[in-house]
Amino acid sequence: MVAISGGADSVSLLDVLLQAGYRCVAAHCNFHLRDAESDRDEAFVRELCSTMNVPLEVASFDTLSYAHAHNVSIEVAARELRYAWFEQVALQHNCQAICVAHHQNDQAETVLLNLKRGTGIRGLAGMRPKSTNPMAPEGVPIVRPLLCTTRDYIEYYLRDKRHLEWVTDSTNSDTSITRNAIREQLRTYTKAEIEHIAQTAEYMQGYIDILESKNTREAGIAKLYEELRMYRFAEIEKIYDALEKGEGGKTFTSKTHQATIKKGKLCVTTVS
Repeated sequence: MVAISGGADSVSLLDVLLQAGYRCVAAHCNFHLRDAESDRDEAFVRELCSTMNVPLEVASFDTLSYAHAHNVSIEVAARELRYAWFEQVALQHNCQAICVAHHQNDQAETVLLNLKRGTGIRGLAGMRPKSTNPMAPEGVPIVRPLLCTTRDYIEYYLRDKRHLEWVTDSTNSDTSITRNAIREQLRTYTKAEIEHIAQTAEYMQGYIDILESKNTREAGIAKLYEELRMYRFAEIEKIYDALEKGEGGKTFTSKTHQATIKKGKLCVTTVS
């Protein structure tokens, strides 16, 4: 299954997979967040898939209502909606994988965005070529075939090699959105600099694999830090030791959260 928005990255992904001989079904989400432009994208994708003779599934979401009902941001709402639906489509069509069009620039954006927000080793690792679906961890895997390719090459491939068109999301130019601001910043980077950031993410993925394969106190503390990083607890080593000793009822606090050991597990709650 190929997630297709109509942008250059997803159009090239679908084309490359077809050229390689894969049987594909395309999936397009209309989040109704950009008025007529959202419908334009859907119409473009329908025409493209018809021309390429690719089966297409389209979902129409009331993203704003979902975000309000679940008390999440628009970005998170769209992510949850699309990945939950991708799993349904993949199962319906007996797909081996859900292919998404993240590329090397997206990887660099992700790493820089995580750094800006504050991150641990997992944040520096960015996106993996193959990962679990965040909305269906035991389901069809997510794969990213273009993660080694830059945005510039993708557009060159479509324009000069395949003579295919694509559509552009006008909100990408809104630099009040943090990711878009980072994307604009990356335009000043050289190809080599973008590649170096993406390569750093690959190295971090290797370190994580090594770390998670070990069963030492140091590895355990590092893993616990990654799990609790967003809550800003200052005593990770003490929390780890208390968990290992089974000190039920012991409580730790940060400025925003409280962690209590219950039945050998750590329960994290918001401080009111």
